[in-house]
Amino acid sequence: MATLFVSDLHLEPGRPEIGEQFLAFLAGPARQADALYILGDLFEAWIGDDDPNPYYARMKVALRELSDAGVPVFFMHGNRDFMIGETFASDTGVTLLGDPHALELHGEKVLLSHGDALCTDDVEYQQVRAMTRNPDWQAMMMSRSIEERVAFARQAREQSMARGQSADDEIADVNQDAVKQAIRESGADILLHGHTHRPAVHPFHVDERPVHRIVLGDWYEQGSLVEWDEDGPRLEELPRP
Repeated sequence: MATLFVSDLHLEPGRPEIGEQFLAFLAGPARQADALYILGDLFEAWIGDDDPNPYYARMKVALRELSDAGVPVFFMHGNRDFMIGETFASDTGVTLLGDPHALELHGEKVLLSHGDALCTDDVEYQQVRAMTRNPDWQAMMMSRSIEERVAFARQAREQSMARGQSADDEIADVNQDAVKQAIRESGADILLHGHTHRPAVHPFHVDERPVHRIVLGDWYEQGSLVEWDEDGPRLEELPRP
């Protein structure tokens, strides 16, 4: 069996084909996994664990069924679903992870991250990220009505899309110095992340030590998966039925 890693599904009712593929994945290949790690942006937007949206409830039930089947499921916040909390974890049976998170897998030291914290050239985004991860800011948001939070999330999404269209590609990508520093501090052999939607395997060196950076892709047109067993990690595409 293998440990599976995914990220950047951006689930929302407006993209039902992604949700259907994810549900089939949870009911199929994921049932045979040693564990499933979701490295952020599972949802396009998450306004709080009290969101009554039936579409999201369906995804939560599927995650619960997977965890009840004996497959450990781990979740790391992304830049779209950073408001996921302990109620979601309790409802689904997933374990929430900090970012970054280190583990050892088949003899390799691995560092997991959503990836947005590594995009240090985007100073404006990092300021927004620091604000939205602040517990006081999140408490303020949760004090608002669901309707107010939905409107805020919609506005933030529109601003993000407009800004993304004009942002420099290099600024929107990870900073290599930040990547090397994260690997250096953790002693990792492999850094695995999502966020940038640029699936690839990047070999390089840190202090003359060979390391790799593996980037998961999004699920807009097809699925993206890292499957990791005793033969090592494999970055794979999951064609959409």
